[in-house]
Amino acid sequence: MDRTAKADLVSTLNGVFANTAVVVVAHYKGLTVADMQKLRSQMKQAGATVKVTKNRLANIALDGTDVASIKPLLKGPTLLAYSSDPVAAAKVAVDFAKANDKLVILGGAMGTTALNPDGVKALASLPSLDELRAKIVGLVQAPATKIAQVVNAPAAKLARVFGAYAKKDEAA
Repeated sequence: MDRTAKADLVSTLNGVFANTAVVVVAHYKGLTVADMQKLRSQMKQAGATVKVTKNRLANIALDGTDVASIKPLLKGPTLLAYSSDPVAAAKVAVDFAKANDKLVILGGAMGTTALNPDGVKALASLPSLDELRAKIVGLVQAPATKIAQVVNAPAAKLARVFGAYAKKDEAA
């Protein structure tokens, strides 16, 4: 890799670190190419990205970003998983690590907050942004249907009373 390519990579990574919500750092030693492709495809489906870079270049790119707390984790064969959704990258990384013991989660960062491996696992257990949106829509819709039922209930009761009086008059 020549000097200009390294500079481009550092500036790209700096932009990524500045604009992502969460970064997860993991060791990938022993993963096969097929395993890495599977991990990348799972991350892509969740809206996250996996990047394997030289630790020295990643350290340079971390300068001046909120996620600079992950610098001590960048030792050995590490990969970086990141996403704009605060839960997506952590969720996929933790699920993949459960199925494949060669992926070892070292920690990560969410904004200025440093995460240890347990913090990443706790973050992965939270509902995703889409799930939270669905719950909010459900909560907003529930009162509207209840209001419609309450508004319609007196009219239905009135109709039943009139119907009962009409039947009473017909019987008499």
